Amino acid sequence: MMERREFLKSAAIAALASKMVPHAEAETASGIPYRTLGRTGARVSLVGLGGHHIGRNYVSEDESTRIIRTGLDSGINFLDNCWDYNDGLSEIRMGIALKNGYRQKAFLMTKLDGRTAKSAQQQLEESLKRLQTDHIDLIQIHEVIRMDDPERIFATGGSLEYLEKARREGKVRFIGFTGHKSPEIHLHMIETATKHNYTFDTVQMPLNVLDAHFDSFGAKVVPVAKKLNMGILGMKPMGDGLVLKSKTATPVECLRYAMHLPVSVVITGCDSMQILEQALDTARNFHGLSDAEVSAILKKTETVAQNGEFELYKTSHNFDGTYKNPQWLG
Repeated sequence: MMERREFLKSAAIAALASKMVPHAEAETASGIPYRTLGRTGARVSLVGLGGHHIGRNYVSEDESTRIIRTGLDSGINFLDNCWDYNDGLSEIRMGIALKNGYRQKAFLMTKLDGRTAKSAQQQLEESLKRLQTDHIDLIQIHEVIRMDDPERIFATGGSLEYLEKARREGKVRFIGFTGHKSPEIHLHMIETATKHNYTFDTVQMPLNVLDAHFDSFGAKVVPVAKKLNMGILGMKPMGDGLVLKSKTATPVECLRYAMHLPVSVVITGCDSMQILEQALDTARNFHGLSDAEVSAILKKTETVAQNGEFELYKTSHNFDGTYKNPQWLG
């Protein structure tokens, strides 16, 4: 049994690696490559700016504004956020940074937790106020981490019902979903959508040097999303620092590996100008990885990845905001 399991795992990793072909990124902004966000047709920067870090208590409001505006001035256009990040402070700070013409430079994404039309409407309206904008470019249903989430979202009176209404009203342009728990839950969400003759515009998932070895989103979900031409958003390239604690890959290796996957954008948290510059430099100098480079990274990360010890978002409730706050679901 163990030999068969090892064979299947190796085959999955090999299949993932075979999909890692260099992207033809003719379009750039300030040297940052741009890719197409799947079926939306929108062009987004290879690296996106995560929203959680800018609202953390050790980052000042001035520093968060500096990070966001420098990112936008330097070629990044994709901004990530969420209704529940730091009790709304992340959206408030991003809204401040987007004043004075910066909103026009951004492809703005935020997420909401509501599973009912009522809660989704309340959260979207709060996000619009905090972000000081009249529309969100991409709204995503956050933390699809339970097997019954898809049924709740697609039910009569569910959150998708309202989000489609918000799209018709011009409050949102595109609709997607996110999750970090299990590829099987992501696949169930996509299958449930298909049963309702619906295709999400985007899907967000953790994609990093450890994911390839353990309950892999890259091996299981990415091929399905690609077939449906969904925009693929890679998050947690460093696993919120957990990958770095494994001492198997450097920050730049983590970013480069994630960028080499068939994603539209790699979302990374930046809590200082130094970390932002690292992300910008990595994107500007990225030209794909060779097969040998991919193999070397996968080889040195394989052992520590076996039981998910450094992917706690998959194996614990540590990252599950809606588990700790079920009232957010509505």
